[in-house]
Amino acid sequence: MNLKLIFAGIAVAGVMGAQAPSPTPARSSSAKHDVGSGAGDIGKGAAKGVSSAAKGTGKAAVDLATLHPIDAAADAGRGAVATGKNLGVGTVKGSAKILKGTGKALKHLF
Repeated sequence: MNLKLIFAGIAVAGVMGAQAPSPTPARSSSAKHDVGSGAGDIGKGAAKGVSSAAKGTGKAAVDLATLHPIDAAADAGRGAVATGKNLGVGTVKGSAKILKGTGKALKHLF
């Protein structure tokens, strides 16, 4: 019985004494990475915008063909709004990353 308690005490002490590994510090991205990532975000926003425009136009064409002009106008409007949103979000996110990368690059020069 005493031998079991000794082993249990040693096991508990070993678990309590073990330290969690310290987390590695987050690495910041390079200026090149930020600029490239920003350009990619702008491209993704443009691609999503084109996709939204195509969906809206396609749905509007089908609605016009089936003689539903009100639905066609609504679908065209939805497509235009989604296109603007996607282009705007992609451009803002991408521009922010490009500016961040440009700032890092200038910081290294001076």
